Amino acid sequence: MPESLLRDLQCRSAKPRTTPYRLNDGGGLALQIRVTGLKYWQFRYTKPDGREGLIQIGPYPRVTLEQARSARSAHRAAVSRGEDPATLRKQDKADRKVVSARSMAFKQCVEEYIEARSAEWTNSKHAQQWSNTLKTYANPVIGALRPQDIDTDLVLRVLQPIWLTKNETATRVRGRIESVLDWAKVRGLRNGENPARWTGHLDHLLAAPSKVKKEEHHAALPYAEIGPFFKLLRTNTATSARLLEFTILTATRTGDSLFAVWSEFDLSVPLWIVPAARTKAKREHRVPLSSAVVALLKSLPTFGGDGFVFEGMKYDKPLSNMAMLSLLKRMGHGDLTTHGFRSTFRDWVAECTAFPNEVAEMALAHAIRDKTESAYRRGDLLEKRRELMQAWANYIDQQSGANVIPLQAEGAAG
Repeated sequence: MPESLLRDLQCRSAKPRTTPYRLNDGGGLALQIRVTGLKYWQFRYTKPDGREGLIQIGPYPRVTLEQARSARSAHRAAVSRGEDPATLRKQDKADRKVVSARSMAFKQCVEEYIEARSAEWTNSKHAQQWSNTLKTYANPVIGALRPQDIDTDLVLRVLQPIWLTKNETATRVRGRIESVLDWAKVRGLRNGENPARWTGHLDHLLAAPSKVKKEEHHAALPYAEIGPFFKLLRTNTATSARLLEFTILTATRTGDSLFAVWSEFDLSVPLWIVPAARTKAKREHRVPLSSAVVALLKSLPTFGGDGFVFEGMKYDKPLSNMAMLSLLKRMGHGDLTTHGFRSTFRDWVAECTAFPNEVAEMALAHAIRDKTESAYRRGDLLEKRRELMQAWANYIDQQSGANVIPLQAEGAAG
């Protein structure tokens, strides 16, 4: 063992200079004092290949003189065995990472899984929904456990309290636990079968969702009542009222109409093209506009601009996504949802018109589930949908007592 040269008082009282300098303790150990005043322990040694090696042990006084000398002894022992202390340190760091990873708790796995998969989720709220449901229902039971310690009994403890009362949520929680545990298995954090799998496992222990789930549809207004509703709606001068009127007349989704910008419209056709990035199916949706919609658009204060059609309080912001729901409550229809008016439209098509099913489905921008039919259907039935949407607007006007303006007359007047 080399003779130690330093005293702790020397280390504490060492002052910075204009250039870095070292206080040597012997045997390759030295305290470097940098111009900033930072003091750092270093160990210099000769590698097995004859080159000089340098290891940073740590800052003083967090690493004491005694601890630095202990580290020197360990590094010198490695050198005497013909090993490189820097290589050993890297290997030790890698080993600690592996041990740390294998001790990851389920809730940490959830975070990493979401981070890894969120790029492929088209809905920005998807990651938040994943995190919230698992944090609420799974973490209190299994959040602090390692994936390998989670078994069927624990999964059941998560699911059983909500399986009958909140089955849709419980089903999603089960699927998300299964996905996270599958991810953990691939990462080497668990072995064996997935305790959250449904087929051949939990399906023997829990009631089938189809037997307990109560279908909850978006509350919809019966189509026979659309006339009085529209008569009331059109007396309201708020922008949210025009947005709701537009959304119902076009039978589009809230997000499609809420974020509509004027550059998407060509009123000479008249046509609105919803870009693929904003549609649920991630496919461009062409919406033929009825004469009522064209008249509505031309009446808006933003008409002729280039920003949002239904502008919020700020020029570059649309209305809040709660604007239409708040309006429905103020109108005394708090039981309804905006999305429910798509059902109103669909019921009207089926009950009151002879338009084919596929025309109505295309108007609603529903994906074609039959892969063969989807492969052969190239068009989007635009002209047939134009007739349908004009018929829908005419029906609403007739029921509400408004004057019906045929599309041809609107075009001629323009």
